[in-house]
Amino acid sequence: MKRRNLILSGLGLTGALVVGWGVMPPRSRLGKPDNMLLTEGDVALNGWIKIAKDGSVVLAMHRSDMGQGIHNALAMLVAEELDMPLAKVRLEQAGHDAIYGNVAMFVGTLPFHPLKSEGKEKPMMVKTGEWVVSKVARELGVNATGGSSSVKDAWEHLRTAAATAKASLFLSAADQWKVPAKELMVKEGVVSHASGKSAHYGELAKGAAGQTPANVVLKDRKDWRLIGQATPRADVPAKTNGTAVFGIDVRLPNMLFASIVQVPQMGGSLTSIDTKDALAMPGVVKCIQLSSAAGSAPGFAVIAKTTWHAQQAAQKVKAEWAQRKEGAIDTQRIATELQDKLKTESGFTFYETGDVVKAEAGAARVIQAQYTAPYLAHATMEPMNCTAQFKDGQLEIWAPTQVPGLARAAAAKVAGVSEDKVKVHVTLLGGGFGRRLEVDVVVQATQLAMAADGAPVQLVWTREQDMTHDYYRPMHVAQLSAAVNAQGQVESLQIKSAGDAISPRWMSRVLPALSGPVDAPDKTTAEGLFDLPYGFAHQRMSHVSTKMGVPIGFWRSVGHSHNAFFSESFIDELAIESKQDPVAFRLALLQDAPRYAAVLKLAAEKAKWGSALPAGHARGVALHESFGSIVAQVAEVSMQGGMPRVHRVVCAIDCGTVVNPGTVAQQVESSVNFALTAALFGKIDIQAGVVQQSNFTNYPLVSMAQSPVVETWIVPSTHSPEGVGEPAVPPLAPAVANAIYQLTGQRHRALPLKA
Repeated sequence: MKRRNLILSGLGLTGALVVGWGVMPPRSRLGKPDNMLLTEGDVALNGWIKIAKDGSVVLAMHRSDMGQGIHNALAMLVAEELDMPLAKVRLEQAGHDAIYGNVAMFVGTLPFHPLKSEGKEKPMMVKTGEWVVSKVARELGVNATGGSSSVKDAWEHLRTAAATAKASLFLSAADQWKVPAKELMVKEGVVSHASGKSAHYGELAKGAAGQTPANVVLKDRKDWRLIGQATPRADVPAKTNGTAVFGIDVRLPNMLFASIVQVPQMGGSLTSIDTKDALAMPGVVKCIQLSSAAGSAPGFAVIAKTTWHAQQAAQKVKAEWAQRKEGAIDTQRIATELQDKLKTESGFTFYETGDVVKAEAGAARVIQAQYTAPYLAHATMEPMNCTAQFKDGQLEIWAPTQVPGLARAAAAKVAGVSEDKVKVHVTLLGGGFGRRLEVDVVVQATQLAMAADGAPVQLVWTREQDMTHDYYRPMHVAQLSAAVNAQGQVESLQIKSAGDAISPRWMSRVLPALSGPVDAPDKTTAEGLFDLPYGFAHQRMSHVSTKMGVPIGFWRSVGHSHNAFFSESFIDELAIESKQDPVAFRLALLQDAPRYAAVLKLAAEKAKWGSALPAGHARGVALHESFGSIVAQVAEVSMQGGMPRVHRVVCAIDCGTVVNPGTVAQQVESSVNFALTAALFGKIDIQAGVVQQSNFTNYPLVSMAQSPVVETWIVPSTHSPEGVGEPAVPPLAPAVANAIYQLTGQRHRALPLKA
């Protein structure tokens, strides 16, 4: 299959497109006022904006906050267009209308090379692909917080909703005061006229309802007063004083608590269960067997008056388990199988230019290397949890989820009720990183609620359950080769990787309506390999998709997280083999990618690349684009006790227009530490079907004492906003590995980085 035949590969929408959609006009994302929660005294002006009596604004918040500051950023967009203080924008959880779906996230799954998809004149194939997928995504209306897409997706329609609301309020004032709307002004949410008349938004809201302003114009960039400013986050006080409500903080009258035990063997089954001793324990209410749904593992749960009672009783349950029919899963065997598939299968070619075979055949020498990356857990600070109550035919759920609509659908299916009988309350998320794109814990809590006789039940996994029943970042391997001519110039780059594809596995669990019998090529397998900016004359990037039986899912920066390690480490190898400075080598290959070159130059400049360092220290560099943002990092590293010690990471980022530079810096710092944990320690081993890592004792995280100084430098840009939550993850591992090579002369081609 050729890449040009694959417009919708990342979506896996086989058989799901309706031809009629192609001729339908684009649907507005403005929405209707009745999309908003009806509250006495408030007036909804569209599906996003509601005006309160006191003149404050209520925003329908459709994205989940897991610490990335999205609630603050989206509120800033609204406050900007409405010309009002940020403090006067309140949030209300959005409903389940399709206007709240994430279009940008789905468009981001298209496997187009970034150098072809950016700019004013996109190729027809790119424009067509983006148009079709946008249309499909708009119809599907999947509300998901992921893919570093929240600001990108909201950028136009949320500002338009606010600007439309403001225009409606102006028309209301013009009608009341009998003056032209163009003569009105607004400051801090107060509309005024030169005649001396004035009113705040709350006083104009009733008259604004039903107004249909024409030719709504967004504020000019030069008039922005909030966007682009480092604005304090509104969630800091609540998270500081303990009033912020995460999933595990939910408390309801007469609430019960549950502890779960799931089959320890991956893909295994429960063969027998004896609950007699457990049921005799103090505080125990029920013990029920849990069936598998939405990818969840089978097992059992104890419902009790407290979590402690439930956990103690769960240990008294006598259960017997069986391995999967196909045999026990083992990571050593998987590693061997992936190596074999690299040798024996051609895979799907995501990108090809020139003639790699001819270039290598005529080369003075061919440089080759093989890289590997292990399975990784998410290790969120807040363990998996969900609270559910089934009463009078209604199901109510409190969950820290990235996919409230999909959680609602899955819960309804398990409960055997229609979706309109299910209400989902989205709490704050204590970390997500892609793990909370899954709905397994929601369907488990729903099963418990169905057995609790109307009482609410809170299910909280232990850390051990969380670590051993994750949806892991997949293990991948890659074979890289480059042809060098007689003059020492690198003429070609060929990369073939192998590993499981995430998107089809996730869809089969969470979005089964779009899951087909055959997996389409998945962009996540090859992102960070097929889309490199370097100007090698001959390139071919392909991937061999596998199904190893390990439950896999989206992990912060997804395929980029390991593919950047493969590609940027190998680029460094080529620089060394060519006897060139690693920065200069990259810049010479970026003549047709000026944005990339600018980011790399900025990072090198701020890190003082080439200047003297303390004895025993060295620098490493890496450059990578993901989720529309270009990031370059320079890591300063030493070796201490046989282990790398990262002292400083200088990060330059071009993420388009920045809403809040303070949040960008925070996300870069978060990403660096998240990625450093994976680079130094991250590894999941499976033996006899059982995950060997179970807690932070054998799956450690980078401590505060081990955290480097992180400097963030933002490239000014007038492009639309791009992703921020993930793009600073991928370059960290190769930057550190490249620094280690400078220190030791040892090239690390496997993660985690060991002495």
